[in-house]
Amino acid sequence: MDEREELQARTDEHIWFHTIDLGQGVVTKGLGGHWHGPDTFPDFAGRSVLDIGAWDGYYSFLAERQGADRVVALDHYAWGVDFGARTAYWNDCIARGALPDHSRDLVDFWAPELPGRRGFEFAASVLHSKVEPVLADFATMDLAEIGRFDVVLYLGVLYHMKEPLTCLERVRAVTKEMAVIETEAVHIEGLEGSSLVQFHAGDALRADFGNWYVPTIEALHSWCRAAGFSSVRTILGPPAGPPIESESRRDRLGRRISGLPRRTKLSAPSANYRAVVHAIP
Repeated sequence: MDEREELQARTDEHIWFHTIDLGQGVVTKGLGGHWHGPDTFPDFAGRSVLDIGAWDGYYSFLAERQGADRVVALDHYAWGVDFGARTAYWNDCIARGALPDHSRDLVDFWAPELPGRRGFEFAASVLHSKVEPVLADFATMDLAEIGRFDVVLYLGVLYHMKEPLTCLERVRAVTKEMAVIETEAVHIEGLEGSSLVQFHAGDALRADFGNWYVPTIEALHSWCRAAGFSSVRTILGPPAGPPIESESRRDRLGRRISGLPRRTKLSAPSANYRAVVHAIP
């Protein structure tokens, strides 16, 4: 076995969410995809960066690779929860038609050995990275312990939070220059320009009981402004799609004859997507 094959074998011993290039042609087999484009992030060079919800560290290492002066990778849930045990519990809840008790996540399913951080630690060692890992729950920690950063990355976290506005206020508190916020969002045809939020109490969104609030892009802007950011710019917004065709007179007549209710804008189709905004203090 040559050096590359050995590295690939060691890499494959871990379960990865992020797809990270470790060099020598070795890439982690991540379960998730990367959505960012050339305009997603500001210039990291010479800046301090806080990556909230870092998991395997893909975006932490990206910021470091692009010249960030200091990078802190902060996580808690993804590093310490035993996802296997939690998934088994969730599957049982689905079978029983019950909602899970989320308080069990950090009690019954918490693994002190931090199985979810092993991938980050392995990648950091292979990449000879100086990214600083911090184990803390951003939603409840003393923010004075980490201070403020030029750029804050809040990627794929917001829609998992039960109190999104409070969390964005905390993001604002640690941001000096810019927060890059990426979240699950919804576009509702016929209601463009409306500040709306979907709430998911169950597992309707990707069979994940941990998905809570999904905003329209307008609601996301409003949240950021309410949290104290002075301006918000959309980087990745609603997907472009064909316009809604208006109901013809014949169709309206047919619905009346059939006794069907009149169509309203609220029955318009919706589409989920990943939204990205830059929020400036």
